[in-house]
Amino acid sequence: MIQISNHMPTKELQALDAAHHMHPFTAGNELAEKGVRVITRANGVTLTDSEGNEILDAMAGLWCVNIGYGREELAEVAARQMRELPYYNTFFQTTHVPAIALANRLAELAPGDLNHVFFAGSGSEANDTNMRMVRTYWAQKGKPEKQIIISRKNAYHGSTMGGASLGGMTPMHAQGGLPIPGIHHIDQPNWWAEGGDMSPEEFGLARARALEEAILELGEDKVAAFIAEPVQGAGGVIVPPETYWPEIQRICDKYEILLIADEVICGFGRTGQWFGSQTMGIRPHIMTIAKGLSSGYAPIGGSIVCDEVAEVIGACEFNHGYTYSGHPVAAAVALENLRILDEEKIVETCGAETAPYLKQKWEALADHPLVGEARIVGMMGSIALTPDKASRARFASDPGTIGLICRERCFANNLVMRHVGDRMIISPPLVISKSEIDALIERASRALDECLAQATKDGLMVAAS
Repeated sequence: MIQISNHMPTKELQALDAAHHMHPFTAGNELAEKGVRVITRANGVTLTDSEGNEILDAMAGLWCVNIGYGREELAEVAARQMRELPYYNTFFQTTHVPAIALANRLAELAPGDLNHVFFAGSGSEANDTNMRMVRTYWAQKGKPEKQIIISRKNAYHGSTMGGASLGGMTPMHAQGGLPIPGIHHIDQPNWWAEGGDMSPEEFGLARARALEEAILELGEDKVAAFIAEPVQGAGGVIVPPETYWPEIQRICDKYEILLIADEVICGFGRTGQWFGSQTMGIRPHIMTIAKGLSSGYAPIGGSIVCDEVAEVIGACEFNHGYTYSGHPVAAAVALENLRILDEEKIVETCGAETAPYLKQKWEALADHPLVGEARIVGMMGSIALTPDKASRARFASDPGTIGLICRERCFANNLVMRHVGDRMIISPPLVISKSEIDALIERASRALDECLAQATKDGLMVAAS
């Protein structure tokens, strides 16, 4: 067996990776030529790579390491559970203590009557579950024709066949025969890019009413559910206008459409409250969860389901499940993660202290000549890069050209900040301190300066006609 220590030279690690490891969302040949970054350890909000560089992780991994890196308690819980019961399934009228305890704790934390949990291995799997569940729900109620699920363009709901179909990302739909039938997409509430001459308030209402228009066009008797992230994450941290979600809730109530809130990113403190649904004031029938559920320390996801839907599903044999539904080690790790978030008041401190501090600092980046908009909710923020603030102009260059330059300058300044097209986004661990926020902003500002200089030098500060 090959043993790879963290002290193997970076070039050798890169060569082994290129030879055998296929990366997600990556052009493999280009990455092999460039050489992958090798992360060897992490603590708090800081990553260390194979060259010894210390990098501030302003993305919390993939939006998930809410309690920060290096918490020994989770490793101890995982080891203890592996010794006691490393695995058993929840099929065949069987359960185990970690799944019972975690489902109970999630029912306590979730708002309203969201009291039931169907476990999965990821958010993608959980959204596949949701598709099956809402269609089964309506069939059990004597309305099997209610099959269509409405989603939004530029939404992200995972990368399985079902999850990627629910999502509204064009590059994903260009591969693999997506989307699958029975899914309809409406426009997103992105005022900066698509609001035109409307005020944010007018635009929010208009984009919400696109749901009502779709329901009437498709037929109320055909529409099963509407799925959306409280704040679009991978689409660029798109914060909807304040008028948007109240109108969406009104429409779902009026037409008796099930509302699915994808909380994979927004859940477990990311928006400054336990769930993004609470921040946005909505009442979902189902919430998709993953990521912050275990702070990424173990793969686990699920669907938190309201009483009425769970009662209907419970009256039939729901022919659906996963080998790792409620995996005992993952469930034990998630429970310990939730304990830490709760007992150390991480969510409360984030909402009352560090998130407002980050908001003040982040929104000040709008003064930078390259930045047209700086939006933030809790610990998820975005900035829109533009060659002309006044007109909210896009760049004449291919979308993402400037964003990629900015991302590379962030990496050069030991900061992980992601780009989505020409938007830059952050989602740091909830435990980030005020001094670390200062470092984040300082490095982001420096990266913006360097990006502006590079774009100007290359003649890229030109607005699209």
